[in-house]
Amino acid sequence: MNTTMKAVRIAEPGKMELAELPVPVPGPGEALLKIRVCGICGADVASYTGNQPFTSYPRIPGHEFSAEIVSLPDGYDGSLRPGDVVTANPYFNCGSCYACRRGHVNCCHDNRTMGVQRDGSFCEYVAMPVERIYDGRGLSAEQLALAEPFSIGWHALSRCAVKPGDKVLIAGAGPIGLFALISAKRLGAEVYSADLLDGRLDKALAFGADGVVNTSRESFADYAARMTDGGFDVTVEACGAPETFLGCIDACAFAGNIVLIGNGKRNTTFLHSILLKKELNVFGSRNSLPADFRTLIGLMADGSVDPTPMISAVYPAERCQEAFDALVRNDGSLAKVLVKFSD
Repeated sequence: MNTTMKAVRIAEPGKMELAELPVPVPGPGEALLKIRVCGICGADVASYTGNQPFTSYPRIPGHEFSAEIVSLPDGYDGSLRPGDVVTANPYFNCGSCYACRRGHVNCCHDNRTMGVQRDGSFCEYVAMPVERIYDGRGLSAEQLALAEPFSIGWHALSRCAVKPGDKVLIAGAGPIGLFALISAKRLGAEVYSADLLDGRLDKALAFGADGVVNTSRESFADYAARMTDGGFDVTVEACGAPETFLGCIDACAFAGNIVLIGNGKRNTTFLHSILLKKELNVFGSRNSLPADFRTLIGLMADGSVDPTPMISAVYPAERCQEAFDALVRNDGSLAKVLVKFSD
């Protein structure tokens, strides 16, 4: 095989370049993977636009991906084989901090996510520790590229033990909000979606939302009063905006649960006594756990869940900047946009 590879790199905010880089040499315990398909995450778009505070430049974006195994480390005796199409956990943790020692590897004190704090998957090859690689169970490269963003929504809903019959309101019907919707439906909840864009709300209905609200026309509180007897059991903030967090507080039932997925960029000011008055439980949710990946791959493999209608467009790697620009201009008509690196 060649000793160099093509990589899509953000040279600086707003500017992408196609770079020629050495093919990585796997270290001890690492497999060499040939990238098949990458998804574009909101964090990647933020890096592209200069709105991701943790990104330095130049940076290869990407942490949602599928790949084919080229080689496995010497002495490996597991079930993976060269040629298998797989996905992987992109959140590198230190293994020694207090969170890691307690098993909370998703929120390591020194987390280094691919595409943000370290180079990512928008390239032809990556080297990956074999313990981070998950058997694709025969799923397509496109399906496996959805496993990571799906796991974000799934992990968030697992934070507050959603039960069958719960009424759940998800603020934000972008990809992560839609994956949270699918997860909540799978857990037996009655699920409602809120957004400012009707196109996104149409997608929420297509994925099984029991109701939707455009909060530019009706407030969170008014919608909760109209649709519930005392508020939603769970509200999920999937936008990262102060307004939607406050709306989630307003719409949540007394003794209810609020889950925060959206990564906020502005300060939120509110009288915290409302949390006491309503005795609300507020959960942060960051990344996901290995068990989340394995669960979702299993659900997709046995046909219980099919997120592929989430895919709005697939671009070839040489049109990567065009794909990013389409998401920057997104009017709500695009959900997941994928970039294909190899067949």
